[in-house]
Parts: sequence; structure tokens; C-alpha cells
Amino acid sequence: MTDVDSSDGLMTPIRPEQLEPGAVIAQSLDNQWVPVQLTKEMIERGRSLDQVGRQRVQEARTEYFRSLINASQVVINRAYFYNNDAINCDLAQGGEARTAHQRLLASGAIVPFLLNERHPAEEPPAHLHLRRDGFTAWQETLAGMPAADRVRCVRMSWNDTPGDQENRERTRIRLFQPFAEKVQGLTAKDIDILAAQVGVAREDTDRFGQRLGEVVGFSNDLSVRRQPVVRNTLYEEFVSVPGTNIAEGRYDRDKPFAAEIKQLLDLIYNVNLADALGRYPLTPVGSLRRVVLQEAREARATAGFVEDPEQLLTLLQRHTFATVQDHLTPSAVNALDLQDIWRLRQTSAWNEYIRAFDTLTAAPETFHDSVGRVFDRYVRLNSEILRLAREGRHARPNHWRPVVEVVVTLGAAVFTAVSGDDMWEVAGSILPLTVSGSLTGSVQLVLRNRTAGRQEQKFAREIAAVRLASEREWSHFHDLVRRLPGYRDGRGPGPTGTASTTTQDNEDLPEY
Repeated sequence: MTDVDSSDGLMTPIRPEQLEPGAVIAQSLDNQWVPVQLTKEMIERGRSLDQVGRQRVQEARTEYFRSLINASQVVINRAYFYNNDAINCDLAQGGEARTAHQRLLASGAIVPFLLNERHPAEEPPAHLHLRRDGFTAWQETLAGMPAADRVRCVRMSWNDTPGDQENRERTRIRLFQPFAEKVQGLTAKDIDILAAQVGVAREDTDRFGQRLGEVVGFSNDLSVRRQPVVRNTLYEEFVSVPGTNIAEGRYDRDKPFAAEIKQLLDLIYNVNLADALGRYPLTPVGSLRRVVLQEAREARATAGFVEDPEQLLTLLQRHTFATVQDHLTPSAVNALDLQDIWRLRQTSAWNEYIRAFDTLTAAPETFHDSVGRVFDRYVRLNSEILRLAREGRHARPNHWRPVVEVVVTLGAAVFTAVSGDDMWEVAGSILPLTVSGSLTGSVQLVLRNRTAGRQEQKFAREIAAVRLASEREWSHFHDLVRRLPGYRDGRGPGPTGTASTTTQDNEDLPEY
């Protein structure tokens, strides 16, 4: 099989550049994913991943469904289809649930990522963790697909080279090497800002910086000795209980900042695959956002950045939207069935919502003209989700007051402006850190219920990056924001880099 379009009767191999432009990689399906707060509770109580399994599956399934609702295409590591209960439960259940999964595969809504495998049904190597019943359900799902259907699978290279050398080399360059570089660059970040955004107390910032230095030094030593810098090795040294299997997820309370280091390693691990494929990571609720990595500081050019304080202010100004007629929303999207998600994706409401969001992301300079259309399509989408929930008698509905929230993260400051039906609020949360040199950050658009439940339909997408060149421009912007009617300025404990809703974090942002 060569690196061109072809098919073997079940699989259509594709290259990363053949993924849809809006394709996402969902971090919540990672086998080590745990929300920040739950990670801390696990460490404090000495609990393993299995011991919080039910809660994790519920959270992961919510994020799985959100990814299918809010993105045109979701790329999933092949191992997750048989090792992750949030996905595999539909395959094991059979019937309509399995059929819905098969349809999502055949439509290209779900795309398996193959690392070394050349076929989605291929038996994994003996040394890799495998849930045998899950793998059997995955094989049966593939075998039972209609004869005319094909599963798109993405791989770094499909070329037939001796020892699969081309795929191995591309994987090393695009996956393993960038992971090591990101880990080894942690101490080059602004440590005060990084500590604040991962939730480290201010008095512990120096100790946190020293611990990061140990992580970087250990990683450097591995590279010098020609040993691979991989997440499991770093977990063993800085996160996990000695002598335990990494897959068990037992995190050591005696290792300094184990929770914070785990979250940083997980973030780097998951954005790394998204970068390798040239697409977007989807950050779950309660997990670190990509803005924490301060990557904009390393940007090659100014394209894609809002650099004018007055231009940045316009994004926080009030917006007026049409009156909402429907004041209910399903309390939990994971209470829907996978077949409901499939049916939703066939509606005009879903297609128009995706197109409206994609249009805004592609041209954020049209924000004032486009945001109303996005809000309107979001309202229509909710009506369809509510209809499906009622038909299936899923989840008692919650009261719904949809709002558009614009979040500007700038160094150790976060400014939010919330607009909705007859309401507008604007506020800032600022840590008292000294500003020296340029400040970088991002602009995020959030669609949510004003009194949001944790498992409702909500979504956020990065729409622009920010860079203010100096303390003078920062002061000018802060002064402009404080003049907005009703502005509230808060201080301490300050903002964190944790996502409050499912977030599509864009790396290569369009020019604003």
C-alpha cells in the first residue's frame, strides 16, 4: 500500500493533510486523562484510576459527545476504541449503539489514528495493554460494517518502505521529538505565570520552578543518553507511585507537585498529536488549556496576533442578540445515546452551526458581524438536542439562558464579557505580578448556559491570539477595560489555565 488514496475493502488510508480542516483530537479519550480537581483528590486519598472509573467514564463520555456535536471530524487513537469504556460501551452493547458507531466511522466523522499498525483490526503487539473483550467488540464492529462502507484511517505515512522506516521517521520527527522539546522548554517559560495558571500557591512558586528544573534536567539526561523521552518514563520519575504499573494511575502524594506536573505532561502529550496531524486539540472541561504553554512567546512572526489594545477592547464590548424562545436544555449530553448524536449530525441545524463557527474562526476580524449568526445557530442546535432528549426521554431538562462569553487571557490576567438576553457583564481577574516586556495570550469564544451545569452542551473555541508589546500597552488596555460600564476588577487568588468548558485550542490562528 502506498501513500495515496486507496482501499482494501474496509479501510481507506489517508494522510494527515487529508483530514478535514476542522478536525479535532479529544484529550478526554486519553487513557490517563483526569480533570484537574479529580487528580488532586486521587492523590490526597491514594485512589487509582479504576477507583474513580465510573466518574471518569461519565466525564469522558460527555466530552466524547461534545466533540461529535461541536466538530465536523474527531480523530481517535486506535487503542482508545477498545481500551476506553466511554467509546467501547457502544461497541460492546451492539444493536443500534454499534450501528451508530459504524455510521460515524463510515461518514468520516470518526477517524482512527494508527501509529505503527497498518490496519484498524490488526492485533496489537503483545507488550501493549489490551482489554480483550473491548478489542473483540472493536473487531466485530469493523467486520459487521456494510460492504460498501469504508473506514478512513490516518497514519504518518502509508509508504511501503523497508522496516516501515518512513512512517517511523515521520513519527519520530512529528511526535516524539516535539514532545521532548516541549518538556525541555518548560523552564524557559515565565515561571510566575505558569505557576499561577496551573494553580500553584504564590508562596510555592520558587519550589515549583525548581521541580520543573528537575523535570527538564531528567529529560535532558535521557536525550543525551539517546533514550526516548516519553510520558510514561516521566510519570515514573515525577508522578506515579514507585513500583506500580503506569496504567493503574496511582499518583504519588510524596512527589512534589505531582498533580501539576501530570497535568502539564498530559497537555503536552495531547497537543503534540494534534500538532503532528496539523489539526486542533480539544481541551475538556476541568483540564489545562493550551494557553498555559505560552507558545505565542515563541511565534515566528506577528501574523495571527491582536496587538492593538483598542482593537482588543472591541471584543469585550456589549453584543445584542435575538430573544431566545426556548428556555430549556438537556441537563447532560452524555444522557443521550450515540444514535441521537448521529441523528443530530444529519440535521440542517447542526450543519449550519458548524459552518457558522468555522466562518468566524477563519475570519475573526468579522467578529461583530459573525458572532450573532453563531449564537443563532447555537440556539437552533439546542432545540434539536432538546427534541432528541425528549423523544428518548433522556435527562430532565435544566432552565436555559444561553450566553456568549468572550474570554481574553493575557499573561496572569483574565477578562470576561458575557452577553445574552437582556444582560451584560464584564469583569477582570488579575494576579499582582510585575509586567516586564511583552505579554501574550488568547481570545476565546464560549457558548454556554448562564447558569451552566457541568454536563450540558457548551463549547469554546480560540478565535485569536494576543500580544501586547510592553507594560505601557498593557496599562493602556487595562485602563480601557476599566472604563467599560459595570466593569468589576478582582484580585487573587487569580485566574488559572483550566478550561471551564470544552475548548478547541487553535495553534495556527488566522490573521486578525
